[in-house]
Amino acid sequence: MSTYIAKRLLTIIPTMLGVALLVFLMVHMTPGDPARAIGGLEADAEQLEAIRQRLGLHQPLHVQFADFLRGALRGDLGRSFSTGVPVTEEIFNRLPATMRLALGGITLAVIIGISAGVMAARHNQTPIDNLVMVGAMVGVSMPGFWFGLMLMFLFAVTLGWLPTSGADSLRHLILPSMALGIRAAAILARLTRSSMLEVMQKDYVRTARGKGLSESVVMHRHVLRNSLISVVTIVGLQFGSLLAGTVIIEQVFAWPGLGRLLIRSLMARDFPMVQGVILYIALAFVLVNLLVDLAYSLLDPRIQYS
Repeated sequence: MSTYIAKRLLTIIPTMLGVALLVFLMVHMTPGDPARAIGGLEADAEQLEAIRQRLGLHQPLHVQFADFLRGALRGDLGRSFSTGVPVTEEIFNRLPATMRLALGGITLAVIIGISAGVMAARHNQTPIDNLVMVGAMVGVSMPGFWFGLMLMFLFAVTLGWLPTSGADSLRHLILPSMALGIRAAAILARLTRSSMLEVMQKDYVRTARGKGLSESVVMHRHVLRNSLISVVTIVGLQFGSLLAGTVIIEQVFAWPGLGRLLIRSLMARDFPMVQGVILYIALAFVLVNLLVDLAYSLLDPRIQYS
């Protein structure tokens, strides 16, 4: 197991290097001049050149990228062009809020999605199954930001039960978590249903029923557990997607996380901050997938890593 973990950790290095290169090139190819964004419309050519000299933007791209990599290897992602605050410090200040939102979204997605999928599988080819599948199709098709606005209108504006913005309490987390997790819940419902229907055709399930075990025991102990391998894979992928998906939801609900920071930095052409936020999101995605792979051996002891 330790050898496998070490190999997987080593593969993170080229992955993150590739992400860093792509992000660096995309950010620097984006239209707009950071010096102009900082200096304003009234800055003359001499002032703009002085700003570029101070930020290091006058250097060739390969030199800028090499400096960025050297700093990143030391844990230094530079300073924000806009505020002068170290990028790592700002990210660490915002990261807990984004993690709370992503965990809230994936928790709701797992509870709702797996429950709905189990219900649909147990009542296959019945109105309950059809209702769950229609709901899942709607959930997959519905944009999260639109669903968030509808939730805000219903529960905050019309009923006045929940706040529209902020991150001060659990009440502030409910609406953005629902908006963020709706699509993941729909995907999990469909996958759980299909995986369970496939497992229900196995011989050991028929044997369990032949022993006289109750349907509840058969479904949860034999069918659901053996369906969880594929479900856990999707949960890990969806959690990584939710970390990236918080960008829009945080903007809708004024959530003080990495998503709002990323949008603000893009608008300000704040290259170091944009690069740092995307790198942290990519690293979280890679680490979550590693944890998912390790969870396979807990779900199925027959899976061994070497």
